[in-house]
Amino acid sequence: MNYGIVIKILGNLLLFNIIALLPSIGISIYYGENDYLAFIFTIIIILLFSVPMSLVKPKTKKIRGKEALLIVAFGWLLFAAFGALPFVISGSIPSYIDAFFETISGLTTTGATIINDIEILPRGILFWRSLTHWLGGMGILVLTLAILPLIGVGGVQIFKAESPGPEADKLAPRMRDTAKILYTAYLGITVAQVTLLFFGGMTLYEAFVHTFGTVGTGGFSTRNASIGAFNSLYIEMVITFFMIASGVNFSLYYGLYKGRWKDIYKNAELRLYLTIIVIAFVLISINLYGEIYSTIGETLRYSIFQVGSIITTTGYTTTDFDLWPTFSKGILFTLMFIGGCAGSTGGAIKNIRILILIKLLRRQFSKIIRPRALIPVRIEKKLISTDIVASVTSFFFLYILIFIGGTLLISLEGIGLVSAASSVAATLGNIGPGFDLVGATRNYSFFSVPSKLLLSLLMLLGRLELFTILVIMTPNFWRKEI
Repeated sequence: MNYGIVIKILGNLLLFNIIALLPSIGISIYYGENDYLAFIFTIIIILLFSVPMSLVKPKTKKIRGKEALLIVAFGWLLFAAFGALPFVISGSIPSYIDAFFETISGLTTTGATIINDIEILPRGILFWRSLTHWLGGMGILVLTLAILPLIGVGGVQIFKAESPGPEADKLAPRMRDTAKILYTAYLGITVAQVTLLFFGGMTLYEAFVHTFGTVGTGGFSTRNASIGAFNSLYIEMVITFFMIASGVNFSLYYGLYKGRWKDIYKNAELRLYLTIIVIAFVLISINLYGEIYSTIGETLRYSIFQVGSIITTTGYTTTDFDLWPTFSKGILFTLMFIGGCAGSTGGAIKNIRILILIKLLRRQFSKIIRPRALIPVRIEKKLISTDIVASVTSFFFLYILIFIGGTLLISLEGIGLVSAASSVAATLGNIGPGFDLVGATRNYSFFSVPSKLLLSLLMLLGRLELFTILVIMTPNFWRKEI
């Protein structure tokens, strides 16, 4: 194990953390609030750790699979650990465990919160809280790879360990170029949404904050009532569009830029994703009309927003969907497991895995009828390798197993099954709000410290797609290679 390169890159990542904190200082000073001191103290603390780490001279700069997994796992933990300090130092969140929960929730784009009154917090703190969504959306190490020449050889290993989906899309020969392409699309969508929200009546500050929460599919807001506080159909439609757009594989936007329209139209995962959205929207609208909302306009308005918010794992709300009929809540609960597309900022299982599992079921039905037939799994006429099929089935089994185990452990809090199950589904799927005690108008502040730490782990597991974290917990990972 090349520990030298692991320590050096982690130190450089913490230096990037300092850069990420700077905009919040500017926001604090601009609005005349004193929370900028918390960010300055945090930067000093980070410097004390990061500078010695970044000066370490490794024997080689080559990064193998093991080093990449360690860098990604500990990189996210360190970024969250130090990123929590401004909350504690400013007094916004006095408990460090609570601050860590809030930060890991932001970075993993979960959006689960322990804060009871968001609107009393300083603007610099709220800006940092939402900026973590944008930083973590595409991946903090992928972002580092895109803008700083810190990683070099082995960047592809880090990209694979951090990028969502069963197979990472490499858009250019060099991983740094791939990262730049992805972040160019990411930045372009961000600028477009900020502009539209600003012209829709939001202040520039709130436009940035809610864009971070949308494009990063995180869901942190500056208002206690989330997007519902604005009571604006225009704002809701803009955010709905960009939530759904952010649940799409970002490599498709590169294809769009290159004029490969046919490839996008034929993309099976995108078609499944949009089909699920339409079906869920129609079914919920039928269920809500006349029972919860008296007009078709209201019904369509609230149902499309919530469907888009949950399937993309954003977690923004415009209404208390916990008051909806059981059928509609059941659909939303199902969407919590599906999530966005691979290569998007959305969480959960991902549509590409759902698609492969559907193909496997169809093959199994065919094998029952024709036992001797050789039926490969294909998507868009492309043969899916047995390794990817095995990875998808293993991931699905492990995801459900963790969901069940997490639900049982959280139920030790003495809460109901709906609250326990939805809190685990909402954190493992990086969604945020669940049902009942963790519903749209409530938060996670009532949980005990052990439960908050467990839910924090679930958020990280979900964002890094289980294996990156779990594999480093196995004895084989730490054995010396012969």
